[in-house]
Amino acid sequence: MHDLFWVALADSAAMIPFLLAIYCLVEFFERRFGKSLEGRLQKAPKAGVVIGAVFGCVPQCGFSVVASALYTRRLISTGTLLAVFLETSDEAIPVFLAQPDKGGLVMMLLITKLIIGIIGGYAVDLLPGSRRKPPIQIISLPMAESAERGCCQHHLSGKISKWQLLTHPLIHTLKVFVFIFATTLGLNYLISLVGEANLGNVLLRQSIFQPFLAALVGLIPNCAASVAIAEAFLKGGLGYGSTIAGLSCSAGLGLLVLFKENHDRVDTIRILFLLVTISTLAGMAIQLLTV
Repeated sequence: MHDLFWVALADSAAMIPFLLAIYCLVEFFERRFGKSLEGRLQKAPKAGVVIGAVFGCVPQCGFSVVASALYTRRLISTGTLLAVFLETSDEAIPVFLAQPDKGGLVMMLLITKLIIGIIGGYAVDLLPGSRRKPPIQIISLPMAESAERGCCQHHLSGKISKWQLLTHPLIHTLKVFVFIFATTLGLNYLISLVGEANLGNVLLRQSIFQPFLAALVGLIPNCAASVAIAEAFLKGGLGYGSTIAGLSCSAGLGLLVLFKENHDRVDTIRILFLLVTISTLAGMAIQLLTV
């Protein structure tokens, strides 16, 4: 166990420089384009699904928070909200990018999820009750604030110092490092018990049900869920289809904002059901095609 601890610590620490660089770029992107997302989604309702899916490519769940806040004000359709959710991968992309040889995997993953988000979003908008409803004019303060918060709950609007531009990515890097270390240590311990060749069997890699289980894990509104999915895939425990299913459900804090601010509970449950269904079916289809 002592050796497993130090191996996990060394592997996780090696990612820190890459993670910090990635989060500095993400911080800039969120602040530069966060407000423009709100305007673009409102001004181009028919293209909202595509715009939402494209913005969802950005790591972290800041844009899913914005999309949830807009949806609760009835400024975007259900399909647009789901397109953002399906494309959001929370912390998985930085975890993959922290390993330089995984650039091709990241592109394939983003393109796959982009296709799922666009097709799923437009398909949902064809369902009864999914089109954009009349806007709600009275906005509570917490709801308005939700649209201006990033993944770590810091404000995306207003002036900030250069020091804050560095501290936010640094704090985020340290948080994700802890998640990566804990996940790596747990997986390494599991591998030591069952053997690396059997890890996939333990995690039901050959089962058609693995994408559904991965999707349920992805629903956890915490960075740890997407980190665990990414690490399990890198260790060989999850198939590509299951990884897609899990990360398609990883909308992060966007789901929390939706549950908190959307007073139509039936509608919220419906969105959750659609998110899990689309993610699971897409994951199963990919799993079958890649066997």
